[in-house]
Amino acid sequence: MQNIRNIAVIAHVDHGKTTLVDELLKQSGTVEAHRELVERALDSNDLERERGITILSKNTAIRYGGYKINIIDTPGHADFGGEVERVLKMVDGVLLLVDAQEGVMPQTKFVVKKAIALGLRPILVVNKIDKHGADPERVVNEVFDLLVAMDADEEQLDFPVLYAAAREGYAKWSLEDPNRDITPIFQAIIDHVPPPSGSPDNPVQVQVFTLDYDNYMGRIGIARIFNGKIERGERLLLVKADGEEREGRITKLIGFLGLNRLEIDRAEAGDIVAIAGFEEIDVGDSLVDPQSPMPLDPLHIEEPTLSVSFSVNDSPLAGREGKYVTSNKLKERLLKEAQTNIAMRVEEIGEGRFKVSGRGELQITILAENMRREGYEFSISRPEVIIKEEGGVRLEPFEHLVIDTPEEFSGTVIDKLGRRKAVMQSMTPMDSGHVRIEFEIPARGLIGFRSEFLSDTKGEGVMNHSFLDFRPFVGEVEHRKNGALISMESGKALAYALFNLQERGVLFIGPGTEVYQGMIIGEHSRPNDLEVNPIKGKKLTNIRAAGSDEAIQLTPPRQITLERALEWIEEDELVEVTPRSIRLRKRYLDPHERKRIAKQRKG
Repeated sequence: MQNIRNIAVIAHVDHGKTTLVDELLKQSGTVEAHRELVERALDSNDLERERGITILSKNTAIRYGGYKINIIDTPGHADFGGEVERVLKMVDGVLLLVDAQEGVMPQTKFVVKKAIALGLRPILVVNKIDKHGADPERVVNEVFDLLVAMDADEEQLDFPVLYAAAREGYAKWSLEDPNRDITPIFQAIIDHVPPPSGSPDNPVQVQVFTLDYDNYMGRIGIARIFNGKIERGERLLLVKADGEEREGRITKLIGFLGLNRLEIDRAEAGDIVAIAGFEEIDVGDSLVDPQSPMPLDPLHIEEPTLSVSFSVNDSPLAGREGKYVTSNKLKERLLKEAQTNIAMRVEEIGEGRFKVSGRGELQITILAENMRREGYEFSISRPEVIIKEEGGVRLEPFEHLVIDTPEEFSGTVIDKLGRRKAVMQSMTPMDSGHVRIEFEIPARGLIGFRSEFLSDTKGEGVMNHSFLDFRPFVGEVEHRKNGALISMESGKALAYALFNLQERGVLFIGPGTEVYQGMIIGEHSRPNDLEVNPIKGKKLTNIRAAGSDEAIQLTPPRQITLERALEWIEEDELVEVTPRSIRLRKRYLDPHERKRIAKQRKG
């Protein structure tokens, strides 16, 4: 039997998980020195590289001193919490990374709570000790207090502590030790992570914790073998979460080593492998011995909290920039996403319209961004929270919100959040004139808050939030205060017209942009919507008048990103997404129809 250790790397977003895994790969000799390792090698998706966040949990394996260490790199953002929860059930220990300056953050609390509940003992790695303002001792105390608050047992409270700078490639047991290499982390994993339970001699028990898809092999289940041994070509019984049983054969068995996936003939208890051959396989399903089936308990998957509707783009500019524009293509792509992303639900709600539910705005905007890069064209509605009803009581999702802001802006932030039904829990002074404020807030109150928050704190504020639970509905929450500037004509926007409009509010477009009737071209400085003409040219005469030919000076338009657009729009507005453009528009383009619908709503 191999000497195996299964471990997950957990932390708040941007505390250095993927960078640490890079160093473990390099320094174990698993990735050859002559092969240049790309920075953050496990972030394989373009968006993960650009944003510097991990979106999908990924596993790799390294060999070190006669041991095989299976490492799973997990996402740090709250919207992908479902991924973390499943992964923790597949490992025997966790490397808990905490930033030496930021300390314990909302997502740290979320992942630690899950790990403690599953009885896992953490190995604390205080990362980024070379950072300006780092205070490793304070961080260790914060983590200890957190574990006490989570009812950790004696063994979990007696956690080993390492100090590291993953980017510089060193870790050490004491701050006084010299900076050498990452060896102490390998040693800590071998010494403090228990070997996997289970035996290769017992009947087969395998559980799937994440999915992959391959055009040739179909659905692939990435799973941990809890008991027994499996071979390529072997027949096993697939037991679904609802108890349904299907027999099938392992057509391909794939092992992991470094960044490679290798075809293998057999694997045994304790290992993590990828299995192909079962088209119906899903997360949480068990593969068992057909002669003595003993399925494992199905995994609990967190409920979605937010939904948007994706629909076919029906604007006057539809079909000009996208490669895939029909409802069939849109449906096919969304269902493909739902196959591997189990925290996301997709349902058809009308001709060419689909309701997509997920764990948060980021998860949905990442799907939309990936789709536009693949050549899809579609429109998205404003995000809405999912309201549940239990015993006649309406329940809505609540979030735990942590804000770090310079002290002078704290009053504005507290006031704005108060109007969004947030309740302040604590306020702690931090170093260099910053304060940390914690709130509990309905998820609805966070929609559209981020861009306002960045303006209020002059870009210096940092906000993080994670899902708490469903609580009774708290009534209406304040929305956007300003109306929209709506184009009343179709054509190309002219500098002369925009120059005269810019005093009316903030523009989203520049001269030469193609517009259509009903398209939103800016934010009005007042609460009402205003119809304007951005294509109106200057009337030319053959008489020159002094002062009429002043140079036109335009303020640069506000750049609209996908996240910003989704936060900004109201219920009667849509975001039009194409591979080259992001436009805002009214749901009903005709002004008469808009007025009629508004009257009906009031009635």
